Amino acid sequence: MAGLSPMMTHYLETKKAYPDCILFYRLGDFYEMFFEDALCVSKELELTLTGKDCGLLERAPMCGVPFHAADAYISRLVKRGYKVAIAEQVEDPKLAKGLVKREVIKVVTPGTITAEGALEEGKNNFLAAVFYAAGRFGICAADISTGDFFVTEVETIKGLTDELNQYNPSELLLNHAFDMSGAVQENLGGASNVSVSYPEDFYFSDENSARILKEHFHAASLEALGLKDYPEGSCAAGAVMQYLYETQKHSCTLITALRPYSSGEFLIIDSSSRRNLELVETMREKEKHGSLLWVLDRTKTAMGARLLRSFVEQPLVKKDRITARQEAVGELKERYIDREELREYLNPIYDMERLMGRISSGSATPRDLIAFRSSLEMLPPVRSLLTGFSSARLQYLAERMDTLEDICGLIAQSVQDEPPITVREGNIIRDGYNERVDTLRRASTEGKSWLAELEAREREKTGIKNLRIKFNKVFGYYFEVTNSFLSQVPDYFIRKQTLTNAERFTSEELQKLEETILGAEDKLLSLEYELFTEIRSSVAKEVERIQESARMVAETDVLASLADVAERYGYVRPQINEKGSLFIRGGRHPVVERMMDSGRFVANDTLLDGRENRISIITGPNMAGKSTYMRQTALIVLMAQMGSFVPAEEADIGICDRIFTRVGASDDLASGQSTFMVEMTEVANILRNATKNSLVILDEIGRGTSTFDGLSIAWAVVEHIANPRILGAKTLFATHYHELTELEGTVPGVNNYCIAVKEQGEDIVFLRKIVRGGADRSYGIQVARLAGVPQPVIDRAKEIAAELSGADIATRAAEIAAARGTKSTVQTRPEPEDENQLSLFDFRKNSGETQESSLSAELLKLELSAMTPIEALNTLYRLQESARGGKS
Repeated sequence: MAGLSPMMTHYLETKKAYPDCILFYRLGDFYEMFFEDALCVSKELELTLTGKDCGLLERAPMCGVPFHAADAYISRLVKRGYKVAIAEQVEDPKLAKGLVKREVIKVVTPGTITAEGALEEGKNNFLAAVFYAAGRFGICAADISTGDFFVTEVETIKGLTDELNQYNPSELLLNHAFDMSGAVQENLGGASNVSVSYPEDFYFSDENSARILKEHFHAASLEALGLKDYPEGSCAAGAVMQYLYETQKHSCTLITALRPYSSGEFLIIDSSSRRNLELVETMREKEKHGSLLWVLDRTKTAMGARLLRSFVEQPLVKKDRITARQEAVGELKERYIDREELREYLNPIYDMERLMGRISSGSATPRDLIAFRSSLEMLPPVRSLLTGFSSARLQYLAERMDTLEDICGLIAQSVQDEPPITVREGNIIRDGYNERVDTLRRASTEGKSWLAELEAREREKTGIKNLRIKFNKVFGYYFEVTNSFLSQVPDYFIRKQTLTNAERFTSEELQKLEETILGAEDKLLSLEYELFTEIRSSVAKEVERIQESARMVAETDVLASLADVAERYGYVRPQINEKGSLFIRGGRHPVVERMMDSGRFVANDTLLDGRENRISIITGPNMAGKSTYMRQTALIVLMAQMGSFVPAEEADIGICDRIFTRVGASDDLASGQSTFMVEMTEVANILRNATKNSLVILDEIGRGTSTFDGLSIAWAVVEHIANPRILGAKTLFATHYHELTELEGTVPGVNNYCIAVKEQGEDIVFLRKIVRGGADRSYGIQVARLAGVPQPVIDRAKEIAAELSGADIATRAAEIAAARGTKSTVQTRPEPEDENQLSLFDFRKNSGETQESSLSAELLKLELSAMTPIEALNTLYRLQESARGGKS
């Protein structure tokens, strides 16, 4: 670095310590970037690229942003996956001798950004870490803007993916031993736009993790933190804390508690089911509008919105916890006036959790404290209302809600109602809070009046008619007395300077006044800043009390929101049972109902259990409502287990441990998987992980391959699920394979349902009603006609359908089902050889070539268009008898 200027030398030394970051280097009123960083940032943020003399032959590329607007620029870079190290001036440039001292005060990353406006209000911003060892994955997820800190462990890569998709982290830390498969890496690093990095191994070490966790949470052991059964999770948690300490450059006091949990505490919903059910965002647009969360979210606070999202993503499996929420929602629903008053008090409450995050990190502005104060002022009336409710959960919230009146009072007494945006502008501290501030503030505005008053008093006291108070930069303020009045100068005047025609004096009173007036504004700004930081630190010390109250406010908001939705949309309280039975009368899809005109949605019933009604096979045409019906069942179960009321006339919900949905499929070209491969992968996951307490939604299994292969797979899947010795899960199975309806009566627990359709000439009307029985047609040609397929294509399709109808495999399927009867199990069925794969449904396999040729020849001679319906039936009967070996 020979030849470089001292400033540029320091810049490069700092950059060397943070090679993976863009370095924002403070120079005066700007943050400047040089060399490669300047080239990168000027391109990403479309900034003007200039140059700076640095001691080398060529000027260093340079670009910069104003320091007061830096947060917006940093946020844009972080959203694009960059990390930003902020090198700030840590001493007053006026007092510096030589180069101003600068240090990196913070590293901003996708998982640690907290700037106002950079985060979505109703969504957490998680930093996650995964530690892999001994065949297990330890997972930690932390949100430093709210203080949330979760730890768990899973055993499979699928379970890991499902957990991470639940948190949707913006940044992910992995240990080097973790060998991510291509598919999972693509899912996490591509689809979720997560920034992935591999810190040094010591971040995840047992020793370092135990040390940093015990020190941070002031615990004697990991067992005291509840981490005894989470060895891998502890390493992940330690890595997160180490990373936060090194990037935030402070002790992260907002993180006050650690919550370990097992995946069995919540209803498990895998990542594909989350997408299919559109819980928090739509599949196509990735927007909240049109999702279940959109329907349920009538929260008044950002804290409530985030908690509601976690309710949706983590439904409960413990009956007592579910019913406790239901009772609270029910009471709030019934007491309309109290609920609306409560929601009115919640409405002005700002995001206390994230405000507290800025207060704890020392970045809160005076206006943040005023917003915080106005939020705290709402706590007493909220708590007072809650005490009037009788349900156990609302009583719990009232008891745990600290009204924080001492903190509110401190802010109210000390900070102006309308302070400036920044802490360096002054006029922050309220009059009367600090005597020194009041004096300096008066001095900056009333100093001339004080001097005039002193001058008048001394002129009258001494009798010196031309006594004047004057000022210069050398001597400051002084009394000036001409030589003709020197004999009248009092003895308490102190001589300062002798002139030809006059003398200059001072006094103790004038010296004190001078000290007050001179630099009063600078002193006032400095004192107000000092007092504000003291007030902010005093509030920060109460972080645990504030967080607890914020959580109580958030849950109150969520319960009130669910009650408002229940009343507004006519939802009912579902009964909760642990027997596994599922009964819904008049169920409705919560999202589709809201997207349609009022009163147009057709309600349907559902009955599933582990016995006679284990599997419902649903047939009917496309667009008739099969997928909507099945999704609504899953959503009603999910809503019930999160403690919400449900869109139905009546519901009795058996607690499920998992919900699986396989609805639709598309190619996954990035990982080389076809539509059918994606479909079979999802089916394999369901069959391997579902239990008898799971709810399984399957739509069109086997449609991605040939008819015979697809039907064979679908048939086998139904048998596998239906067998209580193998699986026995509650299942809704939609299919176009009408042959599967033959399983009713032969495989125990299988029942047929179909979508009612009304034919009107060549058109059809979808009645959207689920009825008992199986459909014998798919109405595919009619649906194609409704979709606008050209009429010549429709006509030709009818001709081909008529020609192919004789090759219908339904008859053969019925014979197989009848022959196998109730003995149908996957366990006892041998794997078919490849060459015999189609033999189940190919009538030619068991008939001689001569007979086949004879039947074919006779079929080809028939003039179907010239036959009457009775002639066609008689001919079909004769050919059937012939095929069975009878006499034609």
